[in-house]
Amino acid sequence: MNKHPVISVIIPFRNEQQVIGALFARLMPILNNVGMAYEIICINDGSTDDTFARLLEEKEKNDNIRIIDLSRSFGKEAAITSGIDHALGDAVVIMDADLQDPPELIADFVAKWQEGWQVVYGVRQSRNQDSLFKRYTAKAFYFIFNRLSDTSIPQGAGDFRLVDRVVVNALMQLPEQARFMKGIFAWVGFRQTGIPFDRPARPSGESQWPALRLFGLAFDGIFSFSTVPLRLWTWIGAITALMALIYAVFLILRVVIYGIDVPGYASLMVALLFFSGAQLVSMGVLGEYIGRIFTESKSRPLYIINKKVGFADDADS
Repeated sequence: MNKHPVISVIIPFRNEQQVIGALFARLMPILNNVGMAYEIICINDGSTDDTFARLLEEKEKNDNIRIIDLSRSFGKEAAITSGIDHALGDAVVIMDADLQDPPELIADFVAKWQEGWQVVYGVRQSRNQDSLFKRYTAKAFYFIFNRLSDTSIPQGAGDFRLVDRVVVNALMQLPEQARFMKGIFAWVGFRQTGIPFDRPARPSGESQWPALRLFGLAFDGIFSFSTVPLRLWTWIGAITALMALIYAVFLILRVVIYGIDVPGYASLMVALLFFSGAQLVSMGVLGEYIGRIFTESKSRPLYIINKKVGFADDADS
């Protein structure tokens, strides 16, 4: 650890103009009292409101603020990655801008880091501010993911965390396009510990994560970290073939014994529709993996920067 360690705070923004003032009002006292030099890396992920202008205003007040303005919205995972790529700190904190990740917890993160932990993550104890549907689907996701994947994510752990520089260096070696950061943080390993906290409600504004985007992120996580869905359909195919064989034997014996084969048009139609649907689902699972192979093969950059403000090389950006 350096004699004068530096902490970097990475915050992605997407149409968060209403919370920027409150965010920095709570964040600055924490960083000023943490006993370390700091930088705040704000990533504007294609906001369509005045988020970028508000960030520039905060930059005028504090020279430790750095701003990355992406050319469009590349998603939260890519925005976090851009911040990690530009962070200089010995410790790096990733947090949301909506104040549902309480900045006060950063002091506890740093204390654990100074004890020797390389990853310190926040564990949501309560999600009472979320809808019943969102709470149960979140629990279901963690349950399914941990059963299907060799990489385990602690129940309630999100992106809010502190990671050591050695972990940052490891993360920068992972170039995959379909990035599920919760899984990536868990996959790299190192010494990890969690700190429980109650997740508060947003002080203002609306969530940028509607149900469809959350389901998409969940599918990205499962398909990026598990091949069990492919193996599952192999077993389903084998069991279906066995059942078909047993039914064929039954039909043969019925004809031999009774001498009459009574047609069953209704049962035939049901079986046809069922197995056709099963085949389409299995093709969809294959398509998810093939689509990811296609995306990876193009090797496009994860993000494109429009402008950088406050960095040593921002004049060239």
